[in-house]
Amino acid sequence: MDAATPPDLFEAENQALLAARSAYQRHGGLEDAPCRQALGDLLAAYERLLRETRRLVRRSDRAELEMNQLNLRLQDLAAQLEYRANHDPLTGVLNRAAIIERVNQQLRSGGLALIVLDIDHFKRINDSFGHPMGDRVILGVVACLQAVVPPNAQVGRVGGEEFTVVLPGQGHDTAMPVAEALRQAIESHRFDLPDGSGITASFGLSCLAQGGTFDNAYGLADEALYVAKRGGRNRVSLAPCSRHLPAA
Repeated sequence: MDAATPPDLFEAENQALLAARSAYQRHGGLEDAPCRQALGDLLAAYERLLRETRRLVRRSDRAELEMNQLNLRLQDLAAQLEYRANHDPLTGVLNRAAIIERVNQQLRSGGLALIVLDIDHFKRINDSFGHPMGDRVILGVVACLQAVVPPNAQVGRVGGEEFTVVLPGQGHDTAMPVAEALRQAIESHRFDLPDGSGITASFGLSCLAQGGTFDNAYGLADEALYVAKRGGRNRVSLAPCSRHLPAA
């Protein structure tokens, strides 16, 4: 049998039908007319039953195939919806709701460091060069972040020009060098603004032990961010209490 040919589910019934057809054709005497007529009727009914059953099986196979295809499509759509619900449409990084959820989840089992950064003078970019240029700057900043952060870090966009970097299990001694490397990456990146100017960002860093919440971590990091802004921008500021937390 050809490997591509499916087995005949009614092989035994078909053989019985052929045997009955052969007997029917061999015994055609008039003395057997009533029995022969009954056998002929039975053969016709049996053949019709097999044809209808095969048709139903083929229809069932097609329906199963269509159902499998629809199920795959449904799974694909569900994955797309989940992605859109958790990611920023412009940059593809996590959105604010997803960052909040993941920070709170991480803090239930361990500590973390949270970096909050804001692009300096971003309004000037939009006002001077238009929003498409502003979008290019945002994408450039995200590229800098993704190129520097460690593999287990989670990058999120929590506002128009404000981003977070979550560093699970890290304290200020390891998170500060990461924040400084991010600052330097943005400062040295070529954004190709029409006036040739560069882009910088200000950073706030907080470290929280297990049991905290996103609001705690974000509030501390945001306060540190404004310290960096007031201090002249393009710098990293550590939330004071983060130095006194136990190592995660």
